[in-house]
Amino acid sequence: MSQFENVSVATKANVYFDGTCVSYSLTLPDGTKKSVGVIQPATLTFSTGAPEVMELVEGECAVTLPDETEPTTYRGGESFSVPGHSSFDIEVVQTLHYVCHYG
Repeated sequence: MSQFENVSVATKANVYFDGTCVSYSLTLPDGTKKSVGVIQPATLTFSTGAPEVMELVEGECAVTLPDETEPTTYRGGESFSVPGHSSFDIEVVQTLHYVCHYG
């Protein structure tokens, strides 16, 4: 998907890790919440509240999910799922454009 129709967008960005990750929160007409953003090359740890599916639009990263010891490489066009109330490590190799689906 390259575009969302008829969405509400929060005008204030979510800025994490001193600007390394910047995203915007979206609400779809049915109330579904998502975020779209960019992560610059870095090695970071993210925590989740709700379960998430990270859909990669462009870029490349290596992700170590909970209960895994080795990272898996993901590229634009791929996605990975993260359980709620957990955390994951991500090494962004090439600037990552993503959509995060919650719930």
